[in-house]
Amino acid sequence: MAITDWHENDRPREKLLKFGEASLSDAELLAIFLRTGVKGKSAVELAQDLLDQFGSIHNLLNASEAEFCQGKGLGQAKYVHLRGVLEMAKRHFESGLSKGDAFTKPDQIAQYLHLNIGNLNRETFVVLLLDQKHRLIEKVITLFTGTLNQASIHPREVVKTVLEKNASAVILAHNHPSGDPAPSQADIDITQRIKEALALIDVRVLDHVIIGDGGRFESLAQSGNV
Repeated sequence: MAITDWHENDRPREKLLKFGEASLSDAELLAIFLRTGVKGKSAVELAQDLLDQFGSIHNLLNASEAEFCQGKGLGQAKYVHLRGVLEMAKRHFESGLSKGDAFTKPDQIAQYLHLNIGNLNRETFVVLLLDQKHRLIEKVITLFTGTLNQASIHPREVVKTVLEKNASAVILAHNHPSGDPAPSQADIDITQRIKEALALIDVRVLDHVIIGDGGRFESLAQSGNV
């Protein structure tokens, strides 16, 4: 059955307009991006096949150009389109963060971080540098990239970066490729070590955000560990 024959509440585009984008499944969102299906398959059916092929929307978004183009119904044009959409989303959040008030909203920070490090397969530690009014003065700076499970983080490198950029405050962040954003004791310990090191130069650590999968995150500030 073609999508045009579906009830309007089940068609991805109409469903988005009526109920909002959050109401759509991964396959339905991907179908909107694909726009059309292939012979014998609707866009939603093709999208589900792609999710089955790649394992998850996480893996699809993180695929290299060569890997992406191996997907049925995909190609270089769609790869370029996808990377452009993701970059627009990053810049959208950067614009909001540069106004300063966003740093009282962990959800908004986490959304921005998900776009930057949420799809990475290796644990990556980054820092957001802020001015005296807590406005973003530098995009996400990657300081350490580790194995699947851990990264070797050195407080002195954080201090060095902060001094070079003349930042007044920072937000620390890293991803958990396992998908579970729950902080380990090591995460809590390194946060305290960095906080103590930056306190010597009068720079505040506002938060340490851990990014998981599916939009999940943990804010150490909210849990009282910053």
